[in-house]
Amino acid sequence: MTANVHPYVEARERKGVWRAHRFGVLRRAAQLAFLALFLTGPLLGVWIAKGTLASSLTLNVLPLTDPFILAQSLAARHWPEATALTGAAIVLGAYLLLGGRSFCSWVCPLNPVADFAAFLRRRFDIRQTAKIRPELRNWIAGAAIVVSAISGVVAWELVNPVTAFHRALVFGLWFGLVPALAIFTFDLLVAKHGWCGHLCPVGACYGAIGKASIARVAAPARAACDDCMDCFAVCPEPHVITPALRGERTGASPVILSGDCTLCGACVDVCPEKVFAFTHRFDHRLATAADTSEPTVSRPKARAA
Repeated sequence: MTANVHPYVEARERKGVWRAHRFGVLRRAAQLAFLALFLTGPLLGVWIAKGTLASSLTLNVLPLTDPFILAQSLAARHWPEATALTGAAIVLGAYLLLGGRSFCSWVCPLNPVADFAAFLRRRFDIRQTAKIRPELRNWIAGAAIVVSAISGVVAWELVNPVTAFHRALVFGLWFGLVPALAIFTFDLLVAKHGWCGHLCPVGACYGAIGKASIARVAAPARAACDDCMDCFAVCPEPHVITPALRGERTGASPVILSGDCTLCGACVDVCPEKVFAFTHRFDHRLATAADTSEPTVSRPKARAA
């Protein structure tokens, strides 16, 4: 079976445009909102948030610190100030509740770049992709910690494309767009979801947090799945779907428990059968026959690209 090159078509026909794209729209709104917090200062002179996504202070009261930055600082033997420790604790607590890699899909400014590359891959049916083990990002994260310990500096921040892109947008340092262009090209022509899914150590950090997070996506109506493969086509980490979706055969929970899930909601949007839903890690309920008995338009079990 092969996934549909235009996976949202039937979702729009069956559910309407809004319900077929609502979480995509909400994610873009969230990403713009986070950027707006930083842009009000340089553009309007009203400093709501100062700093970058790596470390910031909101309204001169709320500190926020990326846990990966804190780990590198400690490895580099830089004992952080109390505000940095507080900020890391706040961020850690938030993502333990909301899902670790929700940072990647709802906050990170490079996510639209990666999503656009993925869209073009589907649009032009680009199937060639390099085989890169997802574990590589964990090794890169570990290497950043080791280099920080040896050099005494927060190593990844010297080359972090997320920070560079954020500074380019907020402070007009346009050379910071070069890493974003490189990531776009890499994702489009070399490896599907290559940067976020295989290389980014920040994503590796939030993925580790995500293993214990509360918010989840589940497939409670998996009995209604007709194997169209649309969810696999749009998911940035499609391997996370299989255990929950095929669990009727294996007895696995309908909840997607992998820390790799970005909680982007693309599977919820794209599925015409309404198989997926947002929930929490303790909700293992399956939809009953009555829940899935609304009239639907029959279709083939799979569609070729």
